[in-house]
Amino acid sequence: MYAIVDIAGQQFKVEAGSEIFVQRLPQAKDEAVEFDKVLLLDNDGKVKVGAPYVKGAVVKATVLDDQAKADKVLVFKKIRRKGFQKCNGHRQKLTKIKINEIA
Repeated sequence: MYAIVDIAGQQFKVEAGSEIFVQRLPQAKDEAVEFDKVLLLDNDGKVKVGAPYVKGAVVKATVLDDQAKADKVLVFKKIRRKGFQKCNGHRQKLTKIKINEIA
């Protein structure tokens, strides 16, 4: 059984027991979270597609880490023949959640 869920403006394919990284959520560590924006629900071949969301479907999750960071992204700028070089780095802050159940 899996579901396509809209979490913080992004769509994720989730299954019970899976761990995913999502954009920052206001919940703290070890708090429960429910997502009701379920776009698609597949239960052993029986597919329900929402218009836009499946009614009554809820994905329950737990926040594992609210201070996780993504991989570093380097931004390098250069203007040739002028001696200008600039390098900046950025690590996006993420929230790691574990999907408990799809109801």
